[in-house]
Order: sequence, then C-alpha cells, then structure tokens
Amino acid sequence: MISLIPKIPLYKSFRKAGWPKVLPLSLTLNVTYRCPSRCRTCNVWKKNVDEFTLDEWEKALKSVGKSPFWLILSGGEPFLRTDLEKLCQSAYRHCRPKIINIPTNGFLYEVIPEKVKKILALCPTSKLVVNLSLDGIGEKHDNIRNLKNSFENLLKTYRSLKKIKNPRLTIGIHSVISKLNHRDIPEIYEFVMRELDPDSYITEIAEKRTELENFDLDVFPDPEDYASAVDFLIEKTEKKKAKGLSKITRALRKNYYALAKETLRKKEQVIPCYAGFASAQITADGEVWPCCIRGDSMGNLRENNYDFKKIWLSKKAGEIRKSIKEKECHCPLASAGYTNMLMNLKLLSRIARETIK
Repeated sequence: MISLIPKIPLYKSFRKAGWPKVLPLSLTLNVTYRCPSRCRTCNVWKKNVDEFTLDEWEKALKSVGKSPFWLILSGGEPFLRTDLEKLCQSAYRHCRPKIINIPTNGFLYEVIPEKVKKILALCPTSKLVVNLSLDGIGEKHDNIRNLKNSFENLLKTYRSLKKIKNPRLTIGIHSVISKLNHRDIPEIYEFVMRELDPDSYITEIAEKRTELENFDLDVFPDPEDYASAVDFLIEKTEKKKAKGLSKITRALRKNYYALAKETLRKKEQVIPCYAGFASAQITADGEVWPCCIRGDSMGNLRENNYDFKKIWLSKKAGEIRKSIKEKECHCPLASAGYTNMLMNLKLLSRIARETIK
C-alpha cells in the first residue's frame, strides 16, 4: 500500500490538468457474465455476449502493462471459466499486480479450491483475495440467490479454502446490503465472526448498475436503512482488535462506510471521484468503462486492436472524464470508493492516524 503514495500526485494532476497521462492503478475485468445464481439483486446472468477468449485477454492485458496495483477478476461467476488460472497467469505476466481479487458465490465447491491453489502457484508474488458472497443465513441466502444449496456449498468452499496454508491468500466474506437483508446484517455479522472467522468481512450496497442491468428491480435500500446497517458494522469494526495489514483494512472499511452513507444522504460526490482516472473496468466483450455504474464506453478493445492505452487516451475517454470531474454522477461504489479515498489527502491522513493508534 505504501508503494502507492508516490503515485498519488500523478493521478491528482491527471484529474486536475489532464497530465501526465497515467494508466489506472485499479482495474476490474468482467471475465464472464455467466452465473449459476439467479440473484434477486442482479440480472447479470441474463446478459449474452461474445466473451473475450483467453487469447483476447492476453492481448488486452499486454497493452495495459504494469500499471494496475489492484486487479479484480469479476463476473458473473469467475470460476465458471475453465481457463481462469491461465487468465490470472497472463495478468501476472503482463501486469504484475500486487493484489488479485476474485469475488465468487462459492457454489462450485469442487472446483474453486483447486483453481485457487493453481493461481497462487502461477502468480508467485501477488496477494490473492477470494471473497465469498453471503447475503443471509441458511434458506435466506438461498432465497436471495435463487439457487438451492447455495449456503451449504458456500460453506464447503470456505472450509476447503481455509485449509490452504499460504500467507499470500486472504479469504473474505462479502455481503450486499439490500432491501431483502438490511435488517439481517447483525445476524449475518455474528454468524460470520462466530462460525467462520474470515480474514476480512466487507459489505457494499445494492445499487443500480449498468453492469448488472438491474434498474427495474425493487431491491435498493433506503439511505436510512443502509445507514442503520453500516452504523452497526462501524461499531463492531471499531471494537474488533487488529494488527498489521488488518489495521489498515479496518480503517479503510470504516471510513468507506461513512463515505457511502454521506454520498447517499447528499446525493453528490462527497470527495472527488477518480473513476476513469485511477480506476476502470473492462467488460466481458471488451468495452472499456470508467466504472460499472455509469457503464459508458470509452471504446471497444476488439475495434481498437486490443490497444487499451489508445482507448484510455481517446477523445471519448476525455469527454467521460470531464463529466465525472464535473460531478454529473455520484455513487457509493466500493471498488472506486477505496481508490477515491486513497487520492484524498484528508481521508488518507485520517486512515493513517487510525492505523497508528
């Protein structure tokens, strides 16, 4: 994390003055839209696109180069890709990310642990974070996921992953707070801490996302209900003992929850957004987005000879950045939010003080 500090002035200058033209330090790849779950908060599984092949990802990642510090391989369900470990190897070879993050519903308990072992072996210096999505306990989880045995299979996957003894592996639990479960967050939290004791527990709010095509769903919590849920989490976070890297992540998480609450209340960018400047997303069929909320394309990699830099520095990308800079959008998106916090000196100082305590 400390290695990012010298880069912060570059991104701040890029956002303010348009120079230097730096590539993103946080990059999300939608490696597939396929998913066995039929979640009540998400329609991503309905999307039918001509997904990038491994060879196409190879070309795209080569053009990205070594700018990403944090690489997220998202879905759909990433572990449905039979070549996921090879895709990670390609990303490692060309990008050398410090952190590779893979969110999963945990359903494929016979597949995920073995693939995780292979990814660790193929990416020998990257930290690997695997976050399993848990939205309720027992049948409540299965009902939200619309997939029988989701809860049971997630537990099988988690317990198998915990048997992998590798200091570069972090196993987390992730919950999406929605109308369907905001009152259950204390129950979920207590179960996670008592029965699972993961390396991390994180949440984010159910949002209207172009990526998920979920605009017509009635699952988005009111700001007050979300605030109540995260106030509980903030209180628990402050009481939980931590050391080393855990202290940093705890401080980041606590401040993100506060930032998300304020963003929902004010309905504006509370701090400057760096989506399209320091963070970006590549869709399963090669569109380059600033983020998964807006989902406005800077360009398609297939149509630009898989040249990410060409798209990133295009006129269209500049127009999208101008819109973001002028605060024509706002959201509490977690992946962009953490990057935004790192770019904000006031918040960064607060996080440093809380970490040192």
